[in-house]
Amino acid sequence: MDKIIRIGTRSSELALWQANTVAEQLAHFGHKTEIVKIDSLGDIVLDKPLYELGITGVFTKNLDVALLNEEIDIAVHSAKDVPTKLPEGIVLAAYLKRGDFNDVLVIKEDENFFTKDSALIATGSLRRKAQWLYRYPHHKITGLRGNVITRLQKLEDNDWDGAIFATAGLKRLKLLPEKEKHIKLDWMIPAPAQGAVMIVALEKNEELIEICKEINHEETATCVKIERDFLQTLEGGCTAPIGALAMIFEEEIKFKGALFSPDGKHKMEFYKEVAVNNATDLGKFGANYILERGGKKLMREVNDIEKSTLVYSTKSLSHDQTAILNSKIGVTSSDFITIRNNRLKPVIVKKPIKNVLFTSQNAVEALLNNFSPMELDFENVYCVGRRTKRLIEKRIGKVTHVENSAEKLANYLVNTLKDDVITFFCGNKRRDELPTVLAESNIIVDEIETYQTQLTPRKIEEKFKGILFYSPSGIESYLKENKANEIVAFCIGETTATEAKKHFKNVEVSKLSTVESVLKSVNEYFIKEE
Repeated sequence: MDKIIRIGTRSSELALWQANTVAEQLAHFGHKTEIVKIDSLGDIVLDKPLYELGITGVFTKNLDVALLNEEIDIAVHSAKDVPTKLPEGIVLAAYLKRGDFNDVLVIKEDENFFTKDSALIATGSLRRKAQWLYRYPHHKITGLRGNVITRLQKLEDNDWDGAIFATAGLKRLKLLPEKEKHIKLDWMIPAPAQGAVMIVALEKNEELIEICKEINHEETATCVKIERDFLQTLEGGCTAPIGALAMIFEEEIKFKGALFSPDGKHKMEFYKEVAVNNATDLGKFGANYILERGGKKLMREVNDIEKSTLVYSTKSLSHDQTAILNSKIGVTSSDFITIRNNRLKPVIVKKPIKNVLFTSQNAVEALLNNFSPMELDFENVYCVGRRTKRLIEKRIGKVTHVENSAEKLANYLVNTLKDDVITFFCGNKRRDELPTVLAESNIIVDEIETYQTQLTPRKIEEKFKGILFYSPSGIESYLKENKANEIVAFCIGETTATEAKKHFKNVEVSKLSTVESVLKSVNEYFIKEE
């Protein structure tokens, strides 16, 4: 490649060592490079442990953005910092040969503290904290952040007995203390991919990816993939105390993975030896082994770590949706209602319909479950909610008018339709207000029940400070097993809020009728409260 390859990196000394090593190896194959420094949130916010920052990719996000904007050609990362799911358009290009994967304890004075009743050990890693407390439950852990040099200086300046580091980082910067001042922690299971350097590139840049393959170390790639598969299947990031290590010995892979409780009191471990050619799903297999034997409960404990506020959503949330919440807000979610579509007779849509009404996406989905869009010949379509409107226009056709509440739409229709007829596609638990207002104005409402809302109530613990509702039916389901008490009700719109106000003293209404807006209202309420 004639073009100079721009290598993106953080500006810490260790990150620059990694980037320069990549540059040297590429130069060995005749490629010209330049280093581009880009800092991350993880480099800037140094007064909090990583798990309190509440996001994955804390050290990689800015480099990802630079790569997608084509400000750099490749990005170089410490592989253990990289989220298991890369951003769309970015792919793994290569791994350098792995360095020392162990952790090491750097000692302040001497080893005599091991004989005492207590000791103070510094680390910003939840994995290291959990494993240390599992082995030494009488010790205490204090937070430690910053680059390698900063952390060594903090150890020197504070009254700590020792601090835990990655051996590879100290060796690469030639900062590993003399033998009497450090202890190799070979019993501590390292972070997945610890000691490995990862190179990523844009998926579309095929020529550059082929160039990176020239410096890829296959054995490292094989082992790190197993470890990252283990991490991904457990759904852990830098906020979870997860360790994993795969090693190859004479065509055989030895793999150990472990999940700890945040307080170090519980440990679940998996170990297996297999032939290299049979190790494709070893990481996933190990993670599922742990999950099926109590790991799911342990992961829930991990997800609640350091959360000062817990809320409950009466609708299952996606990972992207839960990521909207502030890092100090923990959320549990499950469906308090389920939807079952009805079978509809073809005669319903045999003739063109002049006016139709939808108040939910469920009714639209149920109708499309029975008929093709070509069969739905509607002259005027009226609906409640922007998302319902988008679904209709994507699948059926143009929406004549939309409002953000049933009350506002009823008022509009009264002034628009006069003595006309409207077909209302609804569910079995539809509210009375809208059809009642229309009927009182001599508008004939032809109701067609397209789906059934079935309540699936469940008892929740009293530890939650907020409950998230997305429909009046969700409130009805919740109250079958729970009391309103002093919990805050967060509602998706005015219709749901009206029902909530009958039972809850404190009701918050989202600005928009979307799940995301409800989650933002949770952030605003509890941040303001603090």
